Amino acid sequence: MDLQGKNILVTGGAGDGMGQGICEAIDHAGGRIIVNDINPELAREVAKKYNHAVAVKADVSNADEVRRMFNEINKEWGIVHGVVNNAGIGLARYAHEATEEELNRLFDVDVKGIWLVSTAFVKQLLKAGEAGNIVNISSIHSFATMHRMALYSTAKTAVNGLTRGLAIDFGQYNIRCNAVAPGMIYSEQSVHIISRWTPDPIKWMKDHKTDHQCLNYFTTARDCGNAVAFLLSDLSRSITGQTIHVDGGATNLLYNNAYTSSK
Repeated sequence: MDLQGKNILVTGGAGDGMGQGICEAIDHAGGRIIVNDINPELAREVAKKYNHAVAVKADVSNADEVRRMFNEINKEWGIVHGVVNNAGIGLARYAHEATEEELNRLFDVDVKGIWLVSTAFVKQLLKAGEAGNIVNISSIHSFATMHRMALYSTAKTAVNGLTRGLAIDFGQYNIRCNAVAPGMIYSEQSVHIISRWTPDPIKWMKDHKTDHQCLNYFTTARDCGNAVAFLLSDLSRSITGQTIHVDGGATNLLYNNAYTSSK
């Protein structure tokens, strides 16, 4: 996978979970990473970790900030060739207990933010007469979900629909749009999230790996990053409008392994 000479914007790239794995994979493929985060100091610190990386601040849910971000990038570093819409927030709350403010914030970042960044990205490509790639970060919650995750599942399902639609709208300009849907990622971030519903998140993750996946090993953020880098590269030149699950086969299982295994 060769991304040399390509400017790749990673929104929410300063995170320690998916953002880190995505940036590592792009860096390994030789791309210049433009690390976006709402926290500029954190973005600058993260950018120092990679061979060719710079930092830019913006709230992706704010149209004015997104426009300013692209103007800054185009002026300082040139055209953006690829975008990874990784910025997102979660919401683990029963649907009837969530507030309207929480729902609005979820969709502002996880759905509207993708639309704002993607359309600004495409406009600068059209102005320059360039092709490009968009990769959205979805979730296996868009396929199957659990208690307290109904609204998050809805937002990520919208991401999949938006991915398909953008692929159709932008395909005439040789701009591709795909999504990666991670499953359970072994990370500190996952430990924090899972601790909301179990007192032993490490055991929960190990049990998930053994009993709820086809593959008996942990999926890492870098595994997802590798899929993203593939979709950004010319190796995937005829793939668009797709959502790829990177989940160890979890969404393939009708029943858990212990329930049906002959061992």
